[in-house]
Amino acid sequence: MINKFSDLENIIKYKFNSKTILKRCLTHKSFDKNINNEKLEFLGDRVLGLIISKNLLLKYPKENEGIIDKKYANLVNKKKCAEIASVINLKRYMLLGQNYKKNDQKHEKISGDCLEALIGAIFIDGSLKNAEKFILNYWEDSLQQSDFTVIDSKTKLQEYSLKKYKKLPTYTLLKTLGPHHKPIFKVTAKTPDSNKVTGIGSSKKEAQQNAATKLLDELKI
Repeated sequence: MINKFSDLENIIKYKFNSKTILKRCLTHKSFDKNINNEKLEFLGDRVLGLIISKNLLLKYPKENEGIIDKKYANLVNKKKCAEIASVINLKRYMLLGQNYKKNDQKHEKISGDCLEALIGAIFIDGSLKNAEKFILNYWEDSLQQSDFTVIDSKTKLQEYSLKKYKKLPTYTLLKTLGPHHKPIFKVTAKTPDSNKVTGIGSSKKEAQQNAATKLLDELKI
């Protein structure tokens, strides 16, 4: 087992001072209901959130909070953690009860939880700096990606209206101008307490987006 743990340390490029902590972060409650990785998972989740939040703010200083929040959600969820766990083949090193060893349906969540426990263990055994080094080693490419979800104007206006009024914004087609083969659409957008704002475009969708953008500007959102 010691050799097995050493293999994992070589993969993650971190040598544990305490092999007890390393073993604990890999121990699922199905293997040992008293001494397992649940508390380390709790801690690791917070450490991961802190490091990802910090680095998102550093890398995207001009982004608004809504965009940062969506980027954050893409990087700290269980699916992402399970993906990283798969990269380092964490499943091979986990200590699981017999009922869990053959249950592939549960492995994504369990491995994602174990990955968070590993982060918590590195933090306790080493330091926040060690934990950040590990996280950035496996999350850096995702942090650098430019294809995160971007909130378009209609979606942003919808989120605002639902949050404030519990109602969707309304769009009304005023008229269609121009020749049949090249029409221009004129649309208004309105939230419950706003003025009607007009947008134009070569399609209804484009006109609605432009109207939503103008209304967001008027509402200073």
